[in-house]
Amino acid sequence: MNDPMTLRERIAAALKDAMKSREADRLSTLRLINAAIKDKDIAFRGEGGEGTVGDAEILAILGRMVKQRLESVRAYEEGGRLELAEKEQAEIKVIEGFLPRQLSAAEVEAALAKAIAEVGASSIRDMGKVMAALKAKYTGQMDFAAVGSKLKDTLA
Repeated sequence: MNDPMTLRERIAAALKDAMKSREADRLSTLRLINAAIKDKDIAFRGEGGEGTVGDAEILAILGRMVKQRLESVRAYEEGGRLELAEKEQAEIKVIEGFLPRQLSAAEVEAALAKAIAEVGASSIRDMGKVMAALKAKYTGQMDFAAVGSKLKDTLA
């Protein structure tokens, strides 16, 4: 991925593109993404940070947005509101366009084993170090909640 554009720039370019091609649904999703990023920028400055949040934090925001929409899809499907579920699915596709490829189960296992070895984790007390190492390398590429429970089983 030798793309010199930051994630923020890619989102801004996609927003302009959607405006020019009059893609209303895509445009509204991109505006939601931008709003979430701006909210995080404001919170970041309120915490004493300077400037804006980086790509890693933007990936985390996008990951949360996908997770929220997956929950909404499930709720809408259970409630028989298929048109709303489809709208959420369309938003997920737009958001996922900015996320890196998700790791396969085998790749997650390998990354977990490598992180445990790198950190020298031997007990449950080392879980935080391993998770920090994974988050530093694989933000947006794996579900850390699922990885956390696997890690707990491995270290227990």
